[in-house]
Amino acid sequence: MKNILVLGGTGFVGRQLCEQLDRTGWRATVPTREPARGALLQHLSGVTVMEADVHDAGTLARLVPGHDAVVNLVAILHGNAAAFERAHVELPRKLALACLQGGVTRLVHVSALGADVAGPSRYQRSKAQGEAALIEAGLDLTLLRPSVIFGAEDRFLNLFARLQRLFPIMPLAGAHARFQPVWVNDVARAIILSLERHTRADSEHTEIIECVGPDVLTLADLVRLAGRHGSRQRPVLPLYMPLGRLQALMMELAPGETLMSRDNLDSMRVDNVASGRHPDLRSLGIAPASVLTVAPAYLGRRQER
Repeated sequence: MKNILVLGGTGFVGRQLCEQLDRTGWRATVPTREPARGALLQHLSGVTVMEADVHDAGTLARLVPGHDAVVNLVAILHGNAAAFERAHVELPRKLALACLQGGVTRLVHVSALGADVAGPSRYQRSKAQGEAALIEAGLDLTLLRPSVIFGAEDRFLNLFARLQRLFPIMPLAGAHARFQPVWVNDVARAIILSLERHTRADSEHTEIIECVGPDVLTLADLVRLAGRHGSRQRPVLPLYMPLGRLQALMMELAPGETLMSRDNLDSMRVDNVASGRHPDLRSLGIAPASVLTVAPAYLGRRQER
């Protein structure tokens, strides 16, 4: 496993993965429709960023051959039904076909904890449908299911820290939803170890690993953590669901990047914690880092700027 095609390699997890692949001595090809987004990877000698649209089936068919394995990190958190279908279902289907036709059967796919065809949100349902498409293809497949991912460049804890610099109180929908946050470095390491192991679970072609940290915290706990170490801690005001959905709708309609959507709230109806039905990071030899020890360091650095 020396030559890896990384879809979504310019994103939050992808950048950390590419850095670790480069340190390992492997080569990575990172296609992107926006080459400028690959600027942060240009210093990595083992990483090649190229302009390409991975949603185009013909382009995928040309990209896959010649690689030892493929890692798929492409995902969205917000969007309508068509957007979720395109990113989470259609792309895995196209990728499965490209892998089979290109003779590359090893795939690590980063899905999501809570992926379920009967889940309450479009996000969860589409994630499960994408998994199913890859499983049905009979690939040598590892599915990694992370809880919310944190790290120095995350848009989660950093966002809540920034909001608490702006507002005197934090009205919060889904305040009691539970998460098991996982460090981005641990997720990237899990991808590499999965590629190195190249194992199959029993006689099946697919293994599923739940990527979670050691701490189970509510969303309100995480908001308080972000405020305490990243700016100033504001009082959290939990919102009942009708008000929470109204807040989410207003955020969907607001200009700029969507911070919260009604679909996000639907996802939070199910606790985002390990099910216990599948192996976790320790099965790969990873002792997952705690958000309580890692996050204060990078949130504190941002506060000093």
